[in-house]
Amino acid sequence: MRFSVYQVSRKGGRPKNEDRMGYCYTRSAGLFALADGMGGHPEGEVAAQLALQTLAALFQRDARPALPDPLRFLNDAVLAAHHQLLRYATDKSLPDTPRTTVVACVLQGNAAHWVHCGDSRLYLLREAQLVTRTRDHSYTELQGALAQAGQPPSADAQRFNRNVLFTCLGSPGKPVIDTAGPVPLLPGDRLMLCSDGLWGSLSDETIVQVLAQRPIPDAVPELAEQALRVAGSRSDNVTVLGVEWEGSEAAPPVRAVSTRALGDEVFASTIQASLGAGEVPSEELDEDEIERSIREINEAIKRSSQQKKS
Repeated sequence: MRFSVYQVSRKGGRPKNEDRMGYCYTRSAGLFALADGMGGHPEGEVAAQLALQTLAALFQRDARPALPDPLRFLNDAVLAAHHQLLRYATDKSLPDTPRTTVVACVLQGNAAHWVHCGDSRLYLLREAQLVTRTRDHSYTELQGALAQAGQPPSADAQRFNRNVLFTCLGSPGKPVIDTAGPVPLLPGDRLMLCSDGLWGSLSDETIVQVLAQRPIPDAVPELAEQALRVAGSRSDNVTVLGVEWEGSEAAPPVRAVSTRALGDEVFASTIQASLGAGEVPSEELDEDEIERSIREINEAIKRSSQQKKS
């Protein structure tokens, strides 16, 4: 399995960054995930962090080195993250539960599988064309779908703030979780996960154009910078993770990740480790942290290769 990946997260005009993102992989499967902690509820950054940690921990447990059922894994892992948030609020005696959106994708066997809850999105491009994107769990998207089906929204529905989400992780009721896949991938296909700080400022047309015309390491930061410029001082957190699928056979390009050298039990991750007692996640996922994670991954690959030779 070979892929190119780049990720960036910016605080924007908010006092802190409540977005989290990361990826982890074995020899045969990769998990890419992004969460956007929700303002208006306590500890949004903790909610996002716990959600990603839960997904990564379950991926490490189940991908040996492949997942038996990627879609079932994604559904169960997101639901487990939801219950982790409920338990966290109970343990901390919080008056309200930390909440977050989440979008995650598994690449395995030349196919993509994904899940989302809330309004963090996944885009899939092929040959500079948008193949599909996730549909937000918001009243805006719901009313748009009804209109396309010839059912205009009722007067009661029109009174809602249409940007309000009707589901997320950490809410009192069972979250709405949508899954998709397997979607066969071709070399050169590109996937992007992002928070609403990006797509709330840039149109789908702009996102597709930039993502299609530039290499992943250039397109991802350019999209983030454009979103920040458009939104100005009122910008939300902007987080983007882009992946280009290189397939299983072709020689990897420069900077691509190759999992061929990984042993069956080796697991690599850029998702931050579990929090200690009283520890608060860092507000920024900066380049130093990403580079440190990349070094750790490379060291894991090197150790695996040495073990196979001995």
